[in-house]
Amino acid sequence: MMAKGDLILAADFGTSGVKIGAVGPDLTLLATAIEPYPLSLPGPDCAEQAPQDWWNALVRGVARLDSKVPDLKTRTGAVVFCAQMCGLICADKDGAPLRPAMVWLDKRSAPLMRRLVGGFPAIAGYNLGLAQRWIRIANGGPSRNGMDPTGKMLWIKSQEPDIYDRTATFMDVKDWLVQRATGQIATTADSANLTWLMDTRRGREGWSPLLAKTLGIPLDKLPPIVSGEAEVGGLTTAAAAQLGLRAGTKVIAGGGDVSAAAIGSGAVADGALHLSVSSSSWVSGFFDRRVLSVNKAYATITSSVGFRPLLIATQESGGSALGWLAKVADPMRLGNGEALQDFYSDLGDAKPDDPYFLPWLAGERVPVDEERLRGTFYGLSLRHDQNALKRSLIEGVALNTRWAFSVVSRQRGVRNDIAIPMVGGAAANPWLAQAIADALNRQICVGDARFSGVLGAAAMAAPAMGWAYSVWQAAEKFQNQSGPVYDPQPDRVAQLDERYEHLSGIRRAMIKLYRRPATGQIR
Repeated sequence: MMAKGDLILAADFGTSGVKIGAVGPDLTLLATAIEPYPLSLPGPDCAEQAPQDWWNALVRGVARLDSKVPDLKTRTGAVVFCAQMCGLICADKDGAPLRPAMVWLDKRSAPLMRRLVGGFPAIAGYNLGLAQRWIRIANGGPSRNGMDPTGKMLWIKSQEPDIYDRTATFMDVKDWLVQRATGQIATTADSANLTWLMDTRRGREGWSPLLAKTLGIPLDKLPPIVSGEAEVGGLTTAAAAQLGLRAGTKVIAGGGDVSAAAIGSGAVADGALHLSVSSSSWVSGFFDRRVLSVNKAYATITSSVGFRPLLIATQESGGSALGWLAKVADPMRLGNGEALQDFYSDLGDAKPDDPYFLPWLAGERVPVDEERLRGTFYGLSLRHDQNALKRSLIEGVALNTRWAFSVVSRQRGVRNDIAIPMVGGAAANPWLAQAIADALNRQICVGDARFSGVLGAAAMAAPAMGWAYSVWQAAEKFQNQSGPVYDPQPDRVAQLDERYEHLSGIRRAMIKLYRRPATGQIR
């Protein structure tokens, strides 16, 4: 049945805040709101958030939209969420969190995971037998850096057994929000895949009893898997009252930020890559098959819609690196990880002796999976000023992107003859977008970058509204978004080629340094 109303309310929950949009039938944004929430870093490699903070931010944001959009309550026909992935909420039987959520940045389980997946004989740090099992069933395995929900679940089991025993359901961020809105428990395949407890083989998609047994995690603690365009339920009376919407309004399953950004980029053909640069960054694209690179630590996951394979090659620091330097320079600055055009607007011209920057502020993922890596300025001198650091940081993020892109772009079936859409909050920084165009020597197209997740989530709800017969048809509307286009500048391309080669040597040396035995590690 077609939903009542002529608007979709879509919300994208990131690391630092939620972006909310009222989206019309042509899948354009009529109004937007952004609400922040805090991130707690209570200890080394720990990163937590309070789930109620996400919900409170949503309530505030919808109230702001209500002042901008006439009759928002009666016009909203569907609500849909996308969110940061690889989080873990331990929820009781009523859906209430038992402890703060461990978000994607939390890597405290890294030592545990290295012990769990290692052992002789090994390949790329993984026990050969375990690796073969995971690859065959799930097309990959839990990261050794502790970021994946697998490590977080096992850390809770080991270090907080009372919480583990009281947990009725382990949820990702978006799953908890859907449950908070509807009272119904569900997850989507993208979140399920990243627990590495899911069988992703075509025709066998679903939770794997064998992988669950391997890790000792009961399947009854995991949510049912539904497709991202499915209606999970309607807004409960309590949730509707808090949001100022109608009780019973359709709530669509949605997806993780990776799936939503991919759809919102418009690059939905097989082999068409896009870049997302938010707090973290990634190279991503849909494929007609499962893809895996063990040595380079990237693979396809099952996207939230129709189990379609979606390649993701994640790097841990993108826009967060830009925000970090801005905060260091001005501790009173509000916001982190977004475009920050004002701070980066007066860079000055690149100079041959500009320092090099490795943006490993939270470790790295692709093409080297190593949480012990840390950010580095190399080649600083007394003559370098703040602008030199800004140039170095922008260039460092761009060349780090090239590092990941260079391996992904060699994958069979990748389209290397077309422009690359770039989405995410930091994509709106014109200096970063130009630097990435120059670093990759490819045309970069930036549409409604900051709200690509919102638009991608809205596309998942479009069939429920009767606006499209499929999510993929809806996503075609994003292929010709108006926005800045950045063409490579030949002189700068040549300069960055030379600096990339020099940086490659620095990178190898730094990786070796940070991988020294524990007695000599730099932490």
